[in-house]
Amino acid sequence: MRLGITGAGGFIGRRATALAAARGWEVTRFSRHPDDPSTRKFSLKEPTDVDGLDAVLHLAGESVFGLWTRSKRARIMDSRVEGTRRVVEGFAEAARPPQVLVSASGVGFYGNTGDLEADESSPVGHGFLADVCQAWEGEAARLLTARVVLLRIGLVFGQGGGTIKRALPVFRSGLGGKFGNGRQWMSCIHVDDVVGLVLWAIEDKLLSGPLNAVMPHPCRNAEFTDTLAKAVRRPAILPAPSFLLRLFLGQMSSLLLHSSRVRPAVAHERGYAYAFPQLTSALAAVVRG
Repeated sequence: MRLGITGAGGFIGRRATALAAARGWEVTRFSRHPDDPSTRKFSLKEPTDVDGLDAVLHLAGESVFGLWTRSKRARIMDSRVEGTRRVVEGFAEAARPPQVLVSASGVGFYGNTGDLEADESSPVGHGFLADVCQAWEGEAARLLTARVVLLRIGLVFGQGGGTIKRALPVFRSGLGGKFGNGRQWMSCIHVDDVVGLVLWAIEDKLLSGPLNAVMPHPCRNAEFTDTLAKAVRRPAILPAPSFLLRLFLGQMSSLLLHSSRVRPAVAHERGYAYAFPQLTSALAAVVRG
């Protein structure tokens, strides 16, 4: 299997490169600044060269972390829409195009779900991230000559990256706590299961369309923070009030305060075997390293 990965230098991309290579797959990295003959160029200005690959995992995009200024929001949107458009154009221009595109998206597609549960059949929600995901997926869906999987990724954590990289030092110092009232739902997933779902989706030739990359059961924020505190054997007694998060983070505070109660219906129905199906074991594995 010859797999191309955009965003290969990111947290998920690095793990995808390692796990695919461990299976004996040949991995081609894409970069805006290729530094060796095995790396191909990825640009927002020209079609991506995907010729001769069997599959493409498209992860590249501006990070959503940081203050959502007008220019930041534009970079988040444009990097995803233009980047995916260039990948799809590359399929059209290839003499031997790949058979499948796994294009990253996010559970932000569903917006603020409140206490309602969403799965792959649920409609698009409201808000900036929902708009981004809808436009992002719309570009991928223009590809009609190959199988397309829309990977709606939840809150990712793992050793050395993701949300945990920012949270662990705080919780190890005993300064962790819930966000707001702690009742908002979180749809999380270990990075190994994000990559596991990608490789599984590439191999399952009958799978296409939306695929929620989240654990089988979402948790409330208070449960997440309590579980993480127990894993590092520290208290979690310093909540971050909603008004302070909104004051310092602006619109980005919605990442922490809005509910994301998402169920992986497709993965469940098609029998994906999670490496880390439970929050407790997943966080314990990350903390142990």
